[in-house]
Amino acid sequence: MPFLNPHATHPLVFPDGRIHPDMVHLNRVIDHPNMQIGDHSYANDFNPPQDWAAHLAPYLYPGAPERLIIGRFCQIAHGARFITASANHAMDGFTTYPFGVFDRDTLADYRDSFSNLPDTVIGHDVWIGHGALILPGVTLGNGVIVGAGTVVAHDMPDYAIVAGNPARVLRFRFAPQVIARLITLAWWDQPLDRIRRALPALTGADIGALETAFAS
Repeated sequence: MPFLNPHATHPLVFPDGRIHPDMVHLNRVIDHPNMQIGDHSYANDFNPPQDWAAHLAPYLYPGAPERLIIGRFCQIAHGARFITASANHAMDGFTTYPFGVFDRDTLADYRDSFSNLPDTVIGHDVWIGHGALILPGVTLGNGVIVGAGTVVAHDMPDYAIVAGNPARVLRFRFAPQVIARLITLAWWDQPLDRIRRALPALTGADIGALETAFAS
């Protein structure tokens, strides 16, 4: 059995050979022109949907002005959602009512007011907890942990642990110099055989040991 199989729809296989149907590799089940998802990023949901793209990003339609970009080795828990920029209503006039949606004669003007919308970008090795909500245009740095039920309205830096509504940084997972070395190392871009050999260091907290493991 391979160490990790990025081509598998369901990454988790129980010892008796049964697959875990609630967990999926997202880029195996999502084919959406506005979504870019790295290998090994998975979502788990107790009620797995037929349409994972609509489930995770319900306002992101094909051809929308923005994208949802998710890096490699991300982990997305049950109930997490991405509210992308097309969910917004125009707010610079006296009403936010989307008249153009219901009137084909004015739809073009309405659509033109939603050009150049910001992408939502999730870095590598990000853990998004149960029921978290990621709001339009947010960027989460590499290694971020988003607590359960968190509402993230602003960008979050690499290796921050964030929680609350609105989200705030509770602490950083590592010291600044360690974070800088992790970003330089970019272990998520390494070949799978090297990642497997480096697992003892990767699951530990000795940055020197990790650098040595990938240097060998």
